[in-house]
Amino acid sequence: MKNNLLKNSKNGWIALLLVIGLAFNTHAQKVAVVDITTVLESLDEYKKAQEDLDRVAAKWRQEIAQEYDRIKGMYNKYQAEQVLLSDETRRQREDEITEKEKQVRDLQRVKFGPEGELFQRRQELVQPIQEKVYQVIESYASDKGLDLVLDRSSAAGLIFSKPDIDITEDIVKRVK
Repeated sequence: MKNNLLKNSKNGWIALLLVIGLAFNTHAQKVAVVDITTVLESLDEYKKAQEDLDRVAAKWRQEIAQEYDRIKGMYNKYQAEQVLLSDETRRQREDEITEKEKQVRDLQRVKFGPEGELFQRRQELVQPIQEKVYQVIESYASDKGLDLVLDRSSAAGLIFSKPDIDITEDIVKRVK
């Protein structure tokens, strides 16, 4: 009987803890989604920054393409003259072509690499705009008592959301 009473007492405590736990977890969190890409693309300053970055990148790509054309010309000339060249001159020309290719690959890395000039320019031009948008979203979330705001444009994870929790238009209006 004592064992049965103890067992019922334990079950009662477990049930009570479950009820209390569920009561705390039923507090509904207020969630919203926003399409950051749409917000950014609605801003003239962002569009201008993107155009500037595109223009600079196109210029650098053209410069690099011209360098590769020069290397191709050097190689074609070498191929045509190869049979007439001494072994020493042939090695020297091959080394020149190889060195020129290395220089162009280095230029590509300096301009377009992960820490390259294009990345740095993007940081300078776009990051302040993104920070402004994030501050507006944070302020909006605070004003509306939102617990969580998810980026709908992000490729990571959001599969479905109800249209009535999308705050993109509200953020576009506030950020302008």
